[in-house]
Amino acid sequence: MGDSDGDSGSNMTATGVVDNPEKRRSDGGHREAGGSDPETDVVTKCVGDFGRWQLLITFILSMVNFPCTFHIFAPTFLAGTTPFWCARPQRLINLTAQEWINLSHVYDGKEYDRCRIKDLDYEHASMADLIRLSEEVVSSTKCKQWEYDETEYGRTIISEWDLVCDRTSMVNFAEMAFLAGVAVGGLASGFISDRFGRKRTLMMSIMATIVIGMAVAFSPCYWVYVLTRCFLGFFSVSIVLCGFVLCIELVGGKWVTISGVSYLFTIPLGYITIAGISYWIKGWRELQITITLTAVVFPLLSWLFKESPRWLITMKDGDRALQVMREIAEFNKKDLPPNADKLVKQAIMDGDNHAPAVGLKDLFNTPEIRKVSFVMYSIWFTVYFVYYGLVLNVSKWGGNVYADSVISAAVELPAIGLSILILLKMGRRLPLCIATVLAGVACLLTIFVKSDGGGDDGWKFLTLATFARFCISSSNVVMPVFTAEKFPTAMRNLGVGSSNAPAGIALLSIPYLWNIASMLKVDPMAILGVCSILGGLSVLILPESSHL
Repeated sequence: MGDSDGDSGSNMTATGVVDNPEKRRSDGGHREAGGSDPETDVVTKCVGDFGRWQLLITFILSMVNFPCTFHIFAPTFLAGTTPFWCARPQRLINLTAQEWINLSHVYDGKEYDRCRIKDLDYEHASMADLIRLSEEVVSSTKCKQWEYDETEYGRTIISEWDLVCDRTSMVNFAEMAFLAGVAVGGLASGFISDRFGRKRTLMMSIMATIVIGMAVAFSPCYWVYVLTRCFLGFFSVSIVLCGFVLCIELVGGKWVTISGVSYLFTIPLGYITIAGISYWIKGWRELQITITLTAVVFPLLSWLFKESPRWLITMKDGDRALQVMREIAEFNKKDLPPNADKLVKQAIMDGDNHAPAVGLKDLFNTPEIRKVSFVMYSIWFTVYFVYYGLVLNVSKWGGNVYADSVISAAVELPAIGLSILILLKMGRRLPLCIATVLAGVACLLTIFVKSDGGGDDGWKFLTLATFARFCISSSNVVMPVFTAEKFPTAMRNLGVGSSNAPAGIALLSIPYLWNIASMLKVDPMAILGVCSILGGLSVLILPESSHL
């Protein structure tokens, strides 16, 4: 994609979704306003597009994604669907769970009601009387306590705080709180890192996730768990965004795309890894402690990280920028240009001549920019909704949650790799449209097979759902580049940043997807499918943006 690769310098979330493209970066070849950012030119001239230092730091920064991805995907196991039934009285504790359910629970012809038991005198009546009366009694009463089958996940937040029956919605609320933190963090992290720097924000966020992650593990009650998970979402996404920005601000040319997208490879690897960890470590507190401690190594490596020289130049800190570039160049066995100090000073002076600030209303001033804004809002909502709808609901597919997690995450690896080729060699509009529409078609086709069916039906569902995830993962990488290129340079930061608003709405709706589908009496995968197809087709309203 030539010099326009700089457009991919937008903040990607833990799934490849993006936050604001940083105002200090713009594409060199496809700028709506023409020209190239002075701080981009000087850094490239001084340290080159890519070298040993950039390779090392890209690798280390990508590793930071692991604990963040763990926290995002953890509810699949922390709040795994756990079989439950009304608790047995002490005098009947010798009955097996199934014997107790057959005796006391109301059967509607299809399944037992796990929230109510028949109104019998379980404390005093003889077993013979209980069996006889069980066939006659039709009245029932609400359960006050429950027992759980903790074979698959160990103790979960559901079994610890009885989040069943009329408290089931509290599981969804806890997940919504975390995703609310992710949504706010996605919006705020760009402003925070602009103000305090990439490295400082990154290290602060890592330390915060360690402290808050441990607080989650030792939550004494449900509401403390919800509050701490909300903050955990905020800082987790901040880590991924700051790491991504730091990664792409140290490279130039086509390496912005290659390095930036390669940074995302560890995200699906994180999904796979936590599936393995949770298979061996049962119990939500033990699992939460384990995944939190995986981040402890990164503060110890803080000395390896350098502040972004591009950010230092925008902050008019030329001396520090020059020192960082000197260290990078030395590691790359490259000499700084003799006039490096003059280049930095000139870049700082040129940076003062930026276009005047724009406001939100500028995104709707003309018919053309209104069309761009609305289409981008549509596709961002779609990609977030479909991607997270697939990722965070693997446990509802009806198969083995561990195997399904690994298989569906593994397909993201070739999807990310394919996206690099697409971004370098192809356009954005048509690949984005095709990938998103195909994801929708695959989702729709799943309604013709049962997710919990055995044999062929189970594999057919998994194949279709996995293909949908493959496609939407590719969309997730292409979308930010397309978005950044469609907004004029002066409003690029605001344009992509405002796209996080509909994306945030999509995030908050994900925990309730299955509930919404039940209310509308439709298959939840059908909702994802229709949304994906409509969102993908909306991209065709806009012209292509890439000048290859």
